[in-house]
Formats: sequence, structure tokens, C-alpha cells
Amino acid sequence: MESAEHRAFMQTAEHRAFMKAAWRLVPFVTIGYLLNYMDRNNVGFAALTMNRETGLTATEFGFGAGVLFFGYSFFEIPSNMALYRFGARRWIARIMITWGIVSAATAFVRGPESWYALRFLLGVAEAGFFPGITFYLAMWFPAEYRGRMLAWFLVAIPASTVIGGPISGLVLQMDGVGGLAGWQWLFILEGLPATVMGIAALRVLPDGPDEAMFLTIEERQLVRDRIASERRERETRNLLAALKDPRVLILTVAQFGFTAGSYGVGIWLPQIMKDARLSNVTIGFLSGACYVVASIAMIAWAAWVDHTGRKIKNLTLACLVAAIGLVFAIVFTNFWVSLLWITLALSGITSARAIFWTIPTRFLTGLAAAGGLAFINSIATLGGFVGPYAMGWLRDATGSFSAGLMAMAGLLVLATLMSWSLKLFVTQE
Repeated sequence: MESAEHRAFMQTAEHRAFMKAAWRLVPFVTIGYLLNYMDRNNVGFAALTMNRETGLTATEFGFGAGVLFFGYSFFEIPSNMALYRFGARRWIARIMITWGIVSAATAFVRGPESWYALRFLLGVAEAGFFPGITFYLAMWFPAEYRGRMLAWFLVAIPASTVIGGPISGLVLQMDGVGGLAGWQWLFILEGLPATVMGIAALRVLPDGPDEAMFLTIEERQLVRDRIASERRERETRNLLAALKDPRVLILTVAQFGFTAGSYGVGIWLPQIMKDARLSNVTIGFLSGACYVVASIAMIAWAAWVDHTGRKIKNLTLACLVAAIGLVFAIVFTNFWVSLLWITLALSGITSARAIFWTIPTRFLTGLAAAGGLAFINSIATLGGFVGPYAMGWLRDATGSFSAGLMAMAGLLVLATLMSWSLKLFVTQE
């Protein structure tokens, strides 16, 4: 019979192994995802000058900002299947190298057609990165660590605005340097670092615990055994079964709702602030401050969920908080009060995203996890098209952002209802 001392020793050894893996892997993939979101969302800052110089209307800009997600969605599942086939290290490196090149090339947009084409190609290049990393982290960390690891990875989303907002505002001041406009420098300087990171990934990221030279042989075995022994509710390993699983379908609709809200608000936030006649640099720092609050909220909420295990309840609550925040942002007409409510909404959205991805990995494994996570993200990520396009179209139609924010609130209510309905199919959170 195993002694208490031996159990305590094994738990300490396991914890040490997982912490070594966390310090080696999570900062790198977090920086990669930060660059990923900067490359997606810097268009919101570029639009402050790019739209006028290239003749893009609000509707055309919104369509191009969102069309990225068509390319992303169409190639999501094939990309994750390739990751499963060729290994995480090579495929993650390929994704980062190509998206950095395409993002930098966006500096040469000349009108609607080139804008649409490059944004679509950026989506194709990025396809599979997020679900690939989610699948990758699930290979390394069991359920009691996964929420925190995902939260630290997903902190890249709000951090991309915290860091990218001020940087973007300052880079826009480079207008005329080297014969290029400030918005062109924005795409070049924020795109090429992803290519450098992709090259570095070939050396930094092992394909899995078996190849982790930074762990001892005993630690590799501990990680493998701990992941293999994890309890899962009605585990699904078959890809076709995963695609028909009602839990997967409900999660897909829920993520669609909060993804649309996230991009609808996030991409247009600089222009919402511009209506208050703020300078580009002020907008950069102020939007960054909003996401500092959202980052703190997400990390704290994810830690609470890891402690309590009430994933579905907290996902539902986070979506509801986001919806309420957007509604009150419209109700209060004072800019600063409205911005506080938008910040609350962003806190709910970012927290929902961290909590969300701990749920499907509880019942999807192997090829079903690679394909199932990609399926959820590929369909739901179309919300990244719907949100920005709807905001742009409603802005042109009504002359204000209120109708767009209300539409985003409605989509977050849909996410709330879908999250709550998961309780009908999941008994162990």
C-alpha cells in the first residue's frame, strides 16, 4: 500500500515537472499569440489613417477586417490535421513564418480588392494556430493545471492591445519615414517579428513530453502517466463522433457569440474612441488600459475556476457580464462612463475565452481533440467576420456605434444561453 510520504513525494515531483514545462513552453507560445493578435487587430489603428489614404469606406474596412476569418475557418481543420501528422514544432513554426510575411505585405494595400485579398491570405496563413496550441498544451498539462496555463496563454489577447495599442499609436507617427506612411510601417514592424518567432520555434518547442530534453527521464514519465490517467467524461477519440457530439455543437455556437462580440468591439474600439476627438497616441494608451483591466480579470477568474471546478457556471456568468457591459455602454452617453462599461464587457469576454477552452479538452482526446478543437474554432471564428462587418455596416447605416454595440450584446446573450445549456449534457465539470 502506497505511503503518505510516497504520495507527497510524487505530487511534489509532478508539480516540479509541470512547472518546468510551464516556464519553458507557455511564455513562448504566449508571445507568439500576442504577435498573432497584434497582426489581426492592428488594422483598427491603421484604419485611423489608412482608410482615408486608400479610399476604404467603413463597410469595406469592416468586410476586409472580417474576411480574414473566412480564410482562417476554411483551412482550420486541415491545418490541425497537419499538425497532428507532422508534429507541433514544425507546423507551429510554419504558421508563424507565413503569417508574419503576409501581415507585413499588408503595408502595400492599394484599395478594397488588395485589402480583401491580403486579409483572406492572412487568415489562411494563421489557420490552426490557436486550436493547435490548445491541443499542444493539453498534451502537457492535466485538468487541474489547464485553466491557468490557458489563461496565461490567452493573456496574449488583451496584452496585444496593452502593448500593441501604445506601440501602434506611436508607429503611426512615423508618417513619411523612408517614403512610407505610418500605417504601412505599422504592418511591417508588427508583422515580421512573427516570422522570427516561427524560426525560433523550430529550436524551442519539442513535439511532446517524450522529446522534452529540459525534463529528466523520470519527469517525462511522470508527465506522460499523469496525462494518460486523467479522468474524462464520456471520452471521444473518433473524429466523426466528435463532430456530431452535441457538446461540441453547443460549444461552437457559444464561441461564435463571444468571438463576434470580441472582434466587433476590439477592432472598432480605436474608432469608437476617435469619436471623442482623442489623439492617436492617447487612443493607443487608453485602449491598452482597458485591456490591462481585462487581463487581470481573466487571470483571477481562471484561477478561481481551477480552484472551484465550476467551469460551465463561470463561462455562463462571464458571457452574461460581457452582454450587460455592452448594454450599459449604450445606456450611458458620457464617454468615460461608457468606456468603463466597455471595459467590463471586455473583461467578461476575455475571461469567457480562458474558461471555454478548458471544457472540450475534458472529453476530446487524440485525433478527436485535434479535429474537434479545430472544428469548434473554425465555425465559431466566423464570428470574427460577423462582428467587425456588422459594426461597420451599422455604423454606415446609422451614423453611430450604438446599434452595433447592441447587436454585439445580442450575440453575447446567445453565448450565455448556449453556455448554460451545456449543463444538460455535461454532468462532471
